Amino acid sequence: MAMPVSAKVKRFFRKGGIAALDALLPPSCLTCEAEVEAQGSLCAACFGTLSFVSAPLCARCGVPLPHEGAGTLAEGGELCPACAVRLPAFQQARAALRYDEGAKRLVLPFKHLDRTELAAPLARHMARAGAALLARAELVVPVPLHWRRLWSRRYNQSALLAARLARGAGLPLVPDLLRRIRPTPQLGERGAAARAEAVAGAFMVPQRHRPRLAGRRVLLVDDVLTSGATSEECARTLLAAGAAAVDVLAAARVPDPRLERSFA
Repeated sequence: MAMPVSAKVKRFFRKGGIAALDALLPPSCLTCEAEVEAQGSLCAACFGTLSFVSAPLCARCGVPLPHEGAGTLAEGGELCPACAVRLPAFQQARAALRYDEGAKRLVLPFKHLDRTELAAPLARHMARAGAALLARAELVVPVPLHWRRLWSRRYNQSALLAARLARGAGLPLVPDLLRRIRPTPQLGERGAAARAEAVAGAFMVPQRHRPRLAGRRVLLVDDVLTSGATSEECARTLLAAGAAAVDVLAAARVPDPRLERSFA
């Protein structure tokens, strides 16, 4: 089918506008001042600092494994020690990047410094890492912020990522399907047990969304996956409200320091 004339004109002026902007302000790397070929990209040096999560990894929670054979062999692949003892409520979790210094140069400005344009490149990496999860998802749902934190931050970074992923995969996005009904403390320095306790009972699914959720497979989107406590509590909440299954896709994954030490 031929493109309508109006669409062709709009695309021409859009491309012309981008070209004019690039002439006035040459595209620069998202994390440094180096010139790049296209807006919204990284220079070769900064791209080289990124560590992508790849095999070997836990078949269930997606945490990187130090080497092949470091986990427990199970149906579907190797499991990390934590998943071998108790499987999480979500079916699978995957992340694009290891949360190291390279990833922090993208994630922290996106999360805390209003660099919302970083949602696009992060979502592209996530879409590749979570292609199988996106292929079987029926709804895309972000991990919510409590309204007080949303008010102070002005945006939910997980919702921006979820919107990009849903649009790219042609999936329905329900940004308010999950609600954080009480504020939770910062979890950064807490251990896994303390994290789980801090988020217990912190989420709910509004009654109006339950018919849409019933029997559906949900892709839960977050920025950084650490111990998995938040994703676990969100998954439990979604399953209790009628979801058929929950997968988790994050921009970055914190390696388990216990695994890193055990096989150092």
